[in-house]
Amino acid sequence: MKIDVVVPEVGESITNGILTVWLKADGELVEEGEDLFELETEKTTLVVPSPGSGSLKILIPANEEIQIGQSIAEIDPEAASQTVSEQELAPPTNAQKTAPPAAEQTLSPAVRRVVEEHNLEASALQATGPKGNITKEDALRAVEQARQGQKPELKSPSAPGPIMQEPPSAPVAQTRVKMTPIRKKIAENLVQSQQTAAHLTTFHEVDMSAIIALRSQYKEEFQERAGVRLGFMSFFVKAAQQALAAFPGLNAFIEGEEIVYNNSYHIGVALSTDKGLLTPVIREVEKKNFAAIEQEIIGFAQKAKDKKLLPQELMGGTFTITNGGVFGNMLSTPIPSPPQSGILGMHAIQKRAVVVDDDIVIRPMMYVALTYDHRIVDGREAIGFLLHLKRQIEDPNRLVLGI
Repeated sequence: MKIDVVVPEVGESITNGILTVWLKADGELVEEGEDLFELETEKTTLVVPSPGSGSLKILIPANEEIQIGQSIAEIDPEAASQTVSEQELAPPTNAQKTAPPAAEQTLSPAVRRVVEEHNLEASALQATGPKGNITKEDALRAVEQARQGQKPELKSPSAPGPIMQEPPSAPVAQTRVKMTPIRKKIAENLVQSQQTAAHLTTFHEVDMSAIIALRSQYKEEFQERAGVRLGFMSFFVKAAQQALAAFPGLNAFIEGEEIVYNNSYHIGVALSTDKGLLTPVIREVEKKNFAAIEQEIIGFAQKAKDKKLLPQELMGGTFTITNGGVFGNMLSTPIPSPPQSGILGMHAIQKRAVVVDDDIVIRPMMYVALTYDHRIVDGREAIGFLLHLKRQIEDPNRLVLGI
């Protein structure tokens, strides 16, 4: 009996998505649990496993919009059994002894179509897909590179004559790429945030000396016990949670004519991916220690890399932290994600001359930025939040004591 491959439910509010790539070719044998296709929704990109073992029959090609619950392929277990029996009975041939090139084994129908239409050499393509698969984008990039280069010399098939060479083609002035569901949702959220809230950003700077010294002293013991490295983000997550407790307006949102204060602290940590910015949420931060926070951050980062983040892991945040410092950014004005009333921006650590006890000393400094909704939070509260966070970071003992 054939097994239907249907688009799985990935969240209550999500009804459709884009089938970005098949990770197995039409007619290929697949195993249950093996990565089968990529589904991109407005929230995240997921790699969906095969629901069974057998021969794959693709019904919907890649790069098509699909609905949740739609049947997009079939898996025939009997065809797989028949193929195995035939292989056991038939004597080996030269064709069977020689495996096809790896590039041919990983070509999806959409990729194969591009390769054949443009006479590309599949084995020469740079593969960026999962498990070394060549994606349609890899093939299209090769086509574009070929167009921008110089065409080969053309010789007449008749008697020898002068070599004719076509002039190089003019560079393409524009390239149009359809927005992905994630990028469209990011754009909609940012525009909504700008149009529905009164944003203001305030700044401060933090001396990172104490945190750096603490990490250096305990990093090996921490990693041995927690199984993950001690990073800067966990300090800022804990410091932000304690500052939010002191200034609850930044952990609130507006609903109609009411301000709704969240009694738990669900802090989103922004992660940059090839599909855009994703913000998984660490829930109930007030109940978690540094090890638990670091483990969640590392887990989210690995899931984002493997395209395993679930939409529900990206929802329900009450405050967000973003770190532009990983890209070398010195200063920014981040935009809160609606309906949140605040977002904290971390930035690059840079050694600067500062005055400490009337002496000029060199310290590793970081600028921090808080963008807040002025409808809920006044400037006094926003500045108080940053000063509270600054004290916690510059004196980590306060984080432990919660003061």
